[in-house]
Amino acid sequence: MYITIMADNETLECITEHERILQEIESTDTACVGPTLRSIYDDQPNAHKRFMEKLDARIRNHDREIEKMCNFHHQGFVDAITELLKVRADAEKLMGQVTDTNRRLQEAGRDVKAQTEEVIRCRIQQRNMAITVEKLQLCIPVLEMYSKLKEQLDSKRYYAALKTMEQLEKVYIPRVSQYRFCQIMAENLPRLREEIKDISMSDLKDFLESIRKHSDKVGETAMRQAQQHRTFNSAVAKQVHIGHYSKPVYSLSGRTHMHITNGLLTDDDTGEEEEGDEEILTAQDLVDFSPVYRCLHIYTVLGDRETFENYYRKQRKKQARLVLAPQANMHETVEGYRRYFNQIVGFFVVEDHILHATRGLVTRAFTDELWNMALSKIIAVLRTNSSYCDDPDLVLELKNLIVICADTLQGYGFPVNRLFDLLFEVRDQYNETLLKKWFVVFREIFESDNYSPIPVETEEEYKLVISRFPFHDPEIEKQDFPKKLPMSQSVPQIYTQVKEFIYASLKFSESLHRSSTEIDDMLRKSTNLLLTRTLSSCLQNLIKKPHIGLTELVQIIINTTHLEQACKYLEEFITNITNISPETVHTTRLYGLSTFKDARHAAEGEIYTKLNQKIDEFIQLADYEWSMAESDGRASGYLMDLINFLRSTFQVFTHLPGKVAQTACMSACKHLSTSLMQMLLDTELKQISMGAIQQFNLDVIQCELFASSEPVPGFQGDTLQLAFIDLRQVNFLNLPGLPAITIA
Repeated sequence: MYITIMADNETLECITEHERILQEIESTDTACVGPTLRSIYDDQPNAHKRFMEKLDARIRNHDREIEKMCNFHHQGFVDAITELLKVRADAEKLMGQVTDTNRRLQEAGRDVKAQTEEVIRCRIQQRNMAITVEKLQLCIPVLEMYSKLKEQLDSKRYYAALKTMEQLEKVYIPRVSQYRFCQIMAENLPRLREEIKDISMSDLKDFLESIRKHSDKVGETAMRQAQQHRTFNSAVAKQVHIGHYSKPVYSLSGRTHMHITNGLLTDDDTGEEEEGDEEILTAQDLVDFSPVYRCLHIYTVLGDRETFENYYRKQRKKQARLVLAPQANMHETVEGYRRYFNQIVGFFVVEDHILHATRGLVTRAFTDELWNMALSKIIAVLRTNSSYCDDPDLVLELKNLIVICADTLQGYGFPVNRLFDLLFEVRDQYNETLLKKWFVVFREIFESDNYSPIPVETEEEYKLVISRFPFHDPEIEKQDFPKKLPMSQSVPQIYTQVKEFIYASLKFSESLHRSSTEIDDMLRKSTNLLLTRTLSSCLQNLIKKPHIGLTELVQIIINTTHLEQACKYLEEFITNITNISPETVHTTRLYGLSTFKDARHAAEGEIYTKLNQKIDEFIQLADYEWSMAESDGRASGYLMDLINFLRSTFQVFTHLPGKVAQTACMSACKHLSTSLMQMLLDTELKQISMGAIQQFNLDVIQCELFASSEPVPGFQGDTLQLAFIDLRQVNFLNLPGLPAITIA
């Protein structure tokens, strides 16, 4: 029973499980039926069979329900079919209409579709265009700025180009940095900067080369303007001195505020404007400094100013050394000196302009260093080259150039005291060249002189001579024409040439900014040198020349006497041209008087020497026969010729001043006595006959007669005869009739 109950329970559970499975199959999605069906096979044995039976029962149950439902709805279905059949014809008709409508709608839709696609395409294009315009509006300013940059580079406006680059980098390119062309631009800008630096530096090098070549033109212009201003100021000063101006006129060399009005300089402060006004071009107007400014601005903008400043200063130092180096044979012509000074002035005019026109490119310390270096070099060069110069005109031109150069650079603020100090050395060199030149002049004058008194035939000739030489002699003035002046032709010529020398020396003193007292002192010192060195040397050489005879020596003594007397007129002449009072303290006096005294003493000594030489020449003609038996009864011929020569010579000596003639006569007599005595005392003379003694005695008597005849007036008593006293005191000369004397 239990088993039966258990079997019934198992059957009941099995049926319940099958119901559940069927419900799952009916309610579950077909895709999920697989696991449910698998559980049927995994269950108890014969469960599949029972499930199939249960499933068939369920299917039959559903079929009965379907059949019941169909039977219930069959009439309605029949009615519906009948209705549907009725609608079929209308449906077919409607189908045709719908098909036709669809066809026409499709045909109309194709056009709309095409137009819609066109509209879409246009809208896309419009949108793209709007985007493109928007982007172009951002890009166009960049491109315009880049184009502007190119134009600035092409027109060499490099400073503006750098500003444009800066704007491109900081403002424009960042707005459109995503585009490739902007990236290319940004990458290209540093290269352009380097190109600008290279180009500007190249322009600077060209400028430096150009200014090196044309600095002489700049210096020439600056020096010419300085000279014009100095001349103008001198003229104005003279007019102010005579009262034509009541207002001073000032002028700055190189930075003038003057204008040319009808060819005259006028001051801007007057406020008057006349027709024909023309502004004076300064030296700086001749130079285009834009490469320097441009390069300076470019390097400043690029943050490399220090490099530029160092390069510029280094190059200018090199150029300064080149400018200061003298050209070969510069000392031979004034053009060589002028070109040298023009280059120096031009160099420093440019540097002065750079100093004032730029901020810190060059400093005052830098220009002072260059100028100090230049001063040392200039002074060394001028000392060396001027020492080679022997032309006073060239030295004078050199002095003028130094003065103009100093005045010009002083107007630009450069200290030039050392240049003016150098002028004292150049002045000494100038005086040396003048002395050499006048040495030749004096020598030619002496060589061309006839050493005879100047004959004057008429009053006009006399006035012509005294206009050239200050001669005043009341005795000669009272004489009738024709008459002779005591000095020879060389005296007025020498006096005139001394005045010419003073004028030449005065030329050097002009424009030296020295006082009249200093100029007067310099002239007197130069004149003293001329007299004591040059003229004295010429006189000494003249006196020592072999062809100068006694007559010429006498005339030289007379000439030096008159020149000595004329020295006071030379002092007056110097005083007049320098406007210095003779009583001025420390005024140098002409001590050239000693020159003429020394020359006169030398000439006197030469007279004594030549006179004695002439006596010796006559003595050499003596031919005594010391063994002659009897004398000729008259004096020897050589001695008579000698006495005649002495008489004629001493007649000329009467024109000599002082006791020169007396001294010469006494010297000649003593020398004659000594020479005759030496003839007797000759070591080769072994024996003298009485006839020879008598002949010799006759000659001595003639000498005594000559001495007693007073050939030169002024001797007291028998002073001149005493010259032969030693000769007369030889005992055997007073013993007639003595036998021949043998000299052991």
